[in-house]
Amino acid sequence: MSVALMMLTGLGLDLLLGWPGWLYARISHPVVWLGRLVGALEARLNRGPRARRLWTGALTTVTAVLLAALPMWALQSLLPQTLAGSLIAGVLAWPLIAMRSMHDHVAAVARPLAGGDLPGARRSVSAIVGRDPSRLDEAGVARAAIESLAENTSDGIVAPLVWGLIGGLPGIAAYKAVNTLDSMIGHRDERYEAFGKVAARLDDVANLLPARLTGLLFALAGGRRAAEALRVMLRDAPKHRSPNAGWPEGAMAAALGVRLSGPRTYGDRIAEEPWLNGAAPDPGPRDLSAALALYRCAMVLCALALGVAALL
Repeated sequence: MSVALMMLTGLGLDLLLGWPGWLYARISHPVVWLGRLVGALEARLNRGPRARRLWTGALTTVTAVLLAALPMWALQSLLPQTLAGSLIAGVLAWPLIAMRSMHDHVAAVARPLAGGDLPGARRSVSAIVGRDPSRLDEAGVARAAIESLAENTSDGIVAPLVWGLIGGLPGIAAYKAVNTLDSMIGHRDERYEAFGKVAARLDDVANLLPARLTGLLFALAGGRRAAEALRVMLRDAPKHRSPNAGWPEGAMAAALGVRLSGPRTYGDRIAEEPWLNGAAPDPGPRDLSAALALYRCAMVLCALALGVAALL
């Protein structure tokens, strides 16, 4: 079985279909199933002293990853090692790739922002970022959407593709479980700091390679700004609070000629984050549209790389 062809098939199906509403109404998305599992385990096990919550959180992480990966391993073992087997595996991988939905969510911010509808843009951006949208001006909305696009290209598209190439269907399923765990319990607050510690660290490790590859894709997609994007990414990414998010964000910032990150507000807390490409101006509505164009170009490069790998 060609894992490259499998992932190219999944990517193509996601581009053509996304996850259709009629299908979602009948069959919940697999990530929703994972979320329900993690939520049920967390409600039952996240209690008691810190030491107990640390190991029950680790148990939750291992359980979720195994329950996601083992059925996919069983399915993959039943598939023939032929072209047809690769295509069937691609259909199974399709729901775990989020290329189209990522574009649609950010485009839903770009449209009202370009039309001068700041309240509408704030409502749309609240669906993809955790910061308080009511305090965001036009530049803040554009910056939040571009950062989300950059980081989630790594988490939602490149990382699943990488782990699918490495581990086939079990690999991509295990990664989606890790990423879902991190988004649900990998928070640094009183409730989750101990319980989600293993999940958060595992997510950091799982995204080390994909984040850097995503940054490289954005830099290459930047055309004449490719060299500058690589330089800024290598210089500024280590300053980011996340070991991974700064790589795609730094490359995106320089490729667009804007600055990203910087201070942001979460509820009553202000996070004093350093700027990426800090000498550049703030982004505006046109830069958000340019970010979507850059994203599309990066996805074409990604598909071409998978196509070459499948042929080889």
